[in-house]
Amino acid sequence: MLERESGNHLILIFCCVKIQRSNSLFTPRPFLLFFSSAFFRWLKSQAYGWGLGERVHSNFVGKRSERSEMDDSTPVSEERYEITNKHGEKLVGVLRKCNTGSKKVVILCHGFRSSKDDNTMLNLAAALTKEEICNFCFDFSGNGESEGVFEYGHYRREADDLHSVVLYLSQQSYHVIAIVGHSKGGNVVLLYASMYDDIKMIINLSGRFDLRNGIKKRLGEEFMQIIEKDGYIDVKDRKGIYRVTKHGLMDRLNTDMTKEVTKIKEDCRVLTIHGTEDKIVPVLDAYEFGKLIANHKLHIIEGANHSYTEHLAELFSAVVGFITSS
Repeated sequence: MLERESGNHLILIFCCVKIQRSNSLFTPRPFLLFFSSAFFRWLKSQAYGWGLGERVHSNFVGKRSERSEMDDSTPVSEERYEITNKHGEKLVGVLRKCNTGSKKVVILCHGFRSSKDDNTMLNLAAALTKEEICNFCFDFSGNGESEGVFEYGHYRREADDLHSVVLYLSQQSYHVIAIVGHSKGGNVVLLYASMYDDIKMIINLSGRFDLRNGIKKRLGEEFMQIIEKDGYIDVKDRKGIYRVTKHGLMDRLNTDMTKEVTKIKEDCRVLTIHGTEDKIVPVLDAYEFGKLIANHKLHIIEGANHSYTEHLAELFSAVVGFITSS
């Protein structure tokens, strides 16, 4: 039995459990689980990923629309898209449109081995929607629901994915006013600015300056010897096991952010936000970007970690303030 009580925003799920012990079964016993309404919305959205929801396909994009609420006062229309990248892979994304009818949109880009459903992305999307700013968040190829094979590195390829999204939204009469990237996504949006020069507002959240750093921490001290010998290394983290190929590693090592960010033109406004307690990418990296990017603003958040867990209000204020100040 699944029941939602709208007044208290609770869901009651009536379950029976079989417990096996010493080759005998205990009598199934019912119990109740209580979930928040936020979990209910998440469960509903996941139904589409599990093939339980409706999808409408066309030659280039499939989308579905539904009404949901980011909070009690801000109605938002969500549309699910499948956009084909230059390699023929479908990129899955969600467009959140506010009730103003504005065609201006901000694109959000997730980090390493993450997705559009990462808490940082969802929180940013909610903050933008609350301010009546339309936003689009998608999974890079090989991540989340998108097609393709995950690859370590792939910085320029992910910038190409982003370009496919920008082009498609433009074809649908949307005006992409800014791109925001977190962690690896921060590097991707900066690379995008150096490669394409068609978006004049870039927000880099906790991006790494020198991509040669941070590799040993993830891959181990002897990663290079293993990759030279076997051609790859399998790495286990809290999300599971992923493979780093020699090609993927060299892609990262050959991506020179020093060279790339100096190509960003002065008419492109760049904001870098970083936390002083970031244990994944040191805050000093943010200052290095500030030295090289012509039109750059730096916002340091005291005490914030890599995901700004306890400092979301200041993060939202800085991001929204930068976007609306243009």
